[in-house]
Amino acid sequence: MSSATAGAPAIRVLATEQRHGSVERALRFLGLGTAALVPLATDAEARVTPAALADALQASDAPTIVVLDAADLNVGAIDPFAQLVPIARKAGAWVHVDGAFGLWARASRRHRVKLVGVELAHSWATDAHKWLNTPKDIGIAIVTDVAAHRAAMTLSADYLLSDGDTRDQIDWTPDWTRRARGFVVYAALRELGRDGVAGLIDRSCDHAAALAHGIAALHGAELVAAPTLNQALVRFRSPEPGATEADHDARTAAVIAAINADGTAFFSGTVWKGRRAMRISVINWRTSARDVEATITAVACVLANMDSSVTGGASSIAIDRLCGGG
Repeated sequence: MSSATAGAPAIRVLATEQRHGSVERALRFLGLGTAALVPLATDAEARVTPAALADALQASDAPTIVVLDAADLNVGAIDPFAQLVPIARKAGAWVHVDGAFGLWARASRRHRVKLVGVELAHSWATDAHKWLNTPKDIGIAIVTDVAAHRAAMTLSADYLLSDGDTRDQIDWTPDWTRRARGFVVYAALRELGRDGVAGLIDRSCDHAAALAHGIAALHGAELVAAPTLNQALVRFRSPEPGATEADHDARTAAVIAAINADGTAFFSGTVWKGRRAMRISVINWRTSARDVEATITAVACVLANMDSSVTGGASSIAIDRLCGGG
């Protein structure tokens, strides 16, 4: 049942055009529908601008939710919260921050400045399976309005007993029963400590930068988007004379497949501003500088081998030496 059918005013959802697909899915689950979604244009750095948000808010006086990014999926773009959130709150909108992995940057002394103003929002979501490396089904939702949060989720029945003091998860989540996911998060935080979490974030960001620039320096590769945090994009250009953008897209897809088949590292593909690109993402606590070096070498070997049919025997010998051949 839609909100209009139920007699409630239609809710508008303003979300960055770089949003994760989970936003649309949530709107379907909630019954709001994807027709409620209004994309917010972003700048060259993939961030929502104050002007874009202000214009969208002024276009309607309907109840509004604004969804901003603390690091988008492709380039780790972080919206300027200190500018955007006051604009949204002044207009009476609820501000939610998708901080699946970017919210963890608040733990880093080096990177927390990028999230200035994020604390002004009304709610946030993040994933423990990202930088904490816990099992994948552990998401974290944080809501400032305790009363609204509990009222939306709680349930009372004659057969449900409570002493009134104990926090019961049925009052705070959609689940009736669930395993104690919080223990895993607690264990990870206890093991890492504040400095350990910060160090993990800083290392991941350094490794992502080294990978992005190291791969981009290889012949035939180009840097599409430098990392803001731990995400970056590179692209592989076709060596064929007169190659088109479609040829570069095909080359990029082929290189990604060849790298993954090699097994040294795994990269996913994406489309960024209409162009096919390879997505670099570093988030595992075990990734080391040696892994980064090995990955760059593996990509160099893939590129060299893909072009070996036109390089001649001398180059083939060089490829063997570089890639551990005979």
